[in-house]
Amino acid sequence: LVDLMESGGGSVLAGGSLKLSCTVSGTSVGSYCISWFREDPGKERQEVASIYTLEDTTYYADSAKGRFAISRDKVDNTVSLEMNNLNPEDSAMYYCAADRRVYCSGPVRSTRTWGQGAQVTVSS
Repeated sequence: LVDLMESGGGSVLAGGSLKLSCTVSGTSVGSYCISWFREDPGKERQEVASIYTLEDTTYYADSAKGRFAISRDKVDNTVSLEMNNLNPEDSAMYYCAADRRVYCSGPVRSTRTWGQGAQVTVSS
């Protein structure tokens, strides 16, 4: 059973950077899709970036390409999201999630585990 704990986030001015970290415990992440989602009140939860841990292949939403970078630290068992050139539209609660999608594609056929969330606020 996997457990996720986010850290980081906070408030920053537009154009600034923030880093989110997701510590994975309870299992070895040999073959998981670890994703960062964000949710703003009144909007649908959006998958921003993902990493397929078997090969460390990464995937990004169009809104994140060129600005966000997802990476995995095998020693600390963490997945981080570096966010650069932030704008107010990036303000949201960010959640780390883990599921068994191969190459992070297709439907989730088993349980998706969520972290508790980390707030990101970008001011203009």
